[in-house]
Amino acid sequence: MQALTLPARRGWRWITDGYLLYSKSRLMLSLIVFAYWLLMMMVNSVPFIGQVIATVCLPAMSVSMMNAFRTIERGGVVAPTVLFSGFAENLQALLVLGGTYLVAALGIFSLTSLIDDGVLFNLFVVGGQFDSSLATSNIFLAAQVATVLFVPLVMAYWYAPVLAAWHGYPAAKSLFFSFVAGVRNWRAFLIYVLGLLACGLGMILLSVMVSAMLAGAGKLSFLIAGFIGMPIVYASFYVSYRDVFVAVGEEA
Repeated sequence: MQALTLPARRGWRWITDGYLLYSKSRLMLSLIVFAYWLLMMMVNSVPFIGQVIATVCLPAMSVSMMNAFRTIERGGVVAPTVLFSGFAENLQALLVLGGTYLVAALGIFSLTSLIDDGVLFNLFVVGGQFDSSLATSNIFLAAQVATVLFVPLVMAYWYAPVLAAWHGYPAAKSLFFSFVAGVRNWRAFLIYVLGLLACGLGMILLSVMVSAMLAGAGKLSFLIAGFIGMPIVYASFYVSYRDVFVAVGEEA
């Protein structure tokens, strides 16, 4: 499979087209994404092994989300069972992807522990609380190192679950093609990330304004913003995959 190289402006189109896709079935897609997050939070809350299970199953769960948006785009009706549909396609490769991501993330945070004495590891892996008194230059340096190391990791995993589930690729091949697609389209991804940040900031500011005008509406406005915003983000994930990979297949 060959990934298309798209212009930078396409990154913004992923967001706008994601919104259009979400608009086809707003309530159901919002409920599916909400149920997804609720389920992942419940699994994560299980002591000791919850976070491990959630991370290993994350690729399969992300495929479930993509199945929902693909169904909507094709004019179908999304049923609640779509939430677990990702476990029915090339599950072995998806679990390998999840396990590999877990090991890689642990490796990155273990490396940053050499810089910040384990503050980031305790925060993101153990689930501890952040102590502002520990906010030193070493922690900021560790955060920068972690960011630099996570960028190629995220690029490798961005499309990997879908490539494994929908195209039957093994884990290593899925990671390779996903990384290549990310490198070829780094300009579009840059605009995409900046666009998401701008939209997120806009929704936060709107929520703050609503809470300022209506006493007690702050938490509700943030909840509504997430209920609407997160499905659009997931829809944009699907749109980016469709633009980079599916178009190639259609041209062949």
